[in-house]
Amino acid sequence: MNDPAGIEAKPVSVDGAAPLDGNRPVPIERHRVRRRAVAPPADLDLSADVLVIGGGPAGTWAALKAAEDGARVVLADKGYCGTSGPTASSGTGVWFVPPDPEAREKAVAHREALGGHLHDRRWAHRVLDQTYRSMIELGERGRYPWPSAPDGRIVRRGVHGPEYMRRQRIRVQQAGVRVLDHSPALELLVDADGAVAGAAGHRRQEDVTWRVRAGAVVLAAGGCAFLSRALGTNVVTGDGALFAAEVGAELSGMEFSNHYSIAAEFASVTKGRFFSQSTFFHEDGTVLEGAGSTRGRSVIGRTLLKEKVFCQLHWVDEATQRFMRNAQPNFFLPFDRRGIDPFTQRFPVTCLLEGSVRGTGGVRIVGDDCATSVPGLYAAGDSATRELVCGGFTGGGSHNAAWAVSSGTWAGRGAARHARAIGGDAGRRAVHATGEAGLRPTGAQGSPEQYKEVIELVQGEALPYEKNWFRTGARMTASLGALDDGWAELRSSLAAPGAEARRAREAAAMTAFARWMYSSALARTETRGMHKREDFPKLDPAQHHRLLTGGLDEIWVAPEPVRPFAVMAS
Repeated sequence: MNDPAGIEAKPVSVDGAAPLDGNRPVPIERHRVRRRAVAPPADLDLSADVLVIGGGPAGTWAALKAAEDGARVVLADKGYCGTSGPTASSGTGVWFVPPDPEAREKAVAHREALGGHLHDRRWAHRVLDQTYRSMIELGERGRYPWPSAPDGRIVRRGVHGPEYMRRQRIRVQQAGVRVLDHSPALELLVDADGAVAGAAGHRRQEDVTWRVRAGAVVLAAGGCAFLSRALGTNVVTGDGALFAAEVGAELSGMEFSNHYSIAAEFASVTKGRFFSQSTFFHEDGTVLEGAGSTRGRSVIGRTLLKEKVFCQLHWVDEATQRFMRNAQPNFFLPFDRRGIDPFTQRFPVTCLLEGSVRGTGGVRIVGDDCATSVPGLYAAGDSATRELVCGGFTGGGSHNAAWAVSSGTWAGRGAARHARAIGGDAGRRAVHATGEAGLRPTGAQGSPEQYKEVIELVQGEALPYEKNWFRTGARMTASLGALDDGWAELRSSLAAPGAEARRAREAAAMTAFARWMYSSALARTETRGMHKREDFPKLDPAQHHRLLTGGLDEIWVAPEPVRPFAVMAS
């Protein structure tokens, strides 16, 4: 591992390639194919042109577009497609900007500095173009009931999550996609050349195994929120990142995976938009100066290290309150149960880690179709890095929702083209298993409850504000050391039978995710985007690059130059 103390970010060799000189592209080579066991047959054995892992916005758009392109598609969801995940549990804004050049340019430039100037303007404009078309389509073909403004204009800048995902499920099924609900994937499958050729998993309700051999796979399994109990994040544990790394893909922007969101202390709903119209207080009732739901969250976080913080929403008239309740009913439910009026009474707040769900780290993509560096593997939504669109900072909804729609669309079409190019027998290739940590231990299997200890370890190093929000080299080095030790132990003994196998894999995925996150954060010896180093509090122009990372037992980190692109239509 390079530079564990975080003193100097040194370029490292990737798969034996020469170190970077800072002016050439990162010389990534796909991992050499290891000798792998032939994947065993499953109780449910299917073949398809495209397999989509994940049934949130990105996954459903990917499945829909692959099917519309003529592909036979299977979608496997850890939960029930249409109801699981962060979007289905609440409303979300959408980065929807009509095709006015001045408005588009302003929208792209708005977050450049906030994201540390690590985004790519061409990709940002591509997302705006695709999101505009897709939201029009959602209303016309998906019959989504867009609201109207007082002047009669249709407003497409936000969606009601449950209704949005209900319609997405209907559209996917009408397109002929086979949906496997409650069927978490446990590993990717590869062919003899190392190209991704499907995946295998477990059907929880039937307690049987499944395997899908496919011409291409789209990873849309979400990001990683470390089981922090933020609403809807119980299914996003970094599985896609682990699957990708096991077949040799790289990750990017993992240092930007530490987003904390405000929530009432007794709730799990993290909707910052309502908190933007509020006042925060010290325990003694005095106003907490500088606190806010956007740029003032760190003030709240630092204060929470010493005392409780209270909040009160700004009073609005009854009509506006009814609108707010209809828009986000889950936000108000915990208050109603406790008899608290958040507009007239103060209530305690906390900050929950939502990691890469509201961060930007994820699987590196190398093409406009969201292909990864591994043939046959595509990434979309929170599973993929959002650096190209947001740089080192984002938040809930808006850009994230637009990225899910756009990357899902591109990945689905790209996967369908790839499957078509390699021919109709792609789904019948001999396949090999790739899953390791948490699935096939190198030593004697431990207790079936071991995954709980692993999760406790990861949360102890990833959740505390003083470790992951307000970062220092010393604290991160200590956390990474504990995580490395935990990884070595789980590689040797972690596994679980039947339906509990997903728990073991989730624990392994969260451990790997935290190690990539801290390894990248140690290598970035500056403050940029949401990555805040107390020992390096200023932005360093010499570190105007993205950071790639990967590896399992041994983590590597390498810089990737940020290249300027002219604005182009997709």
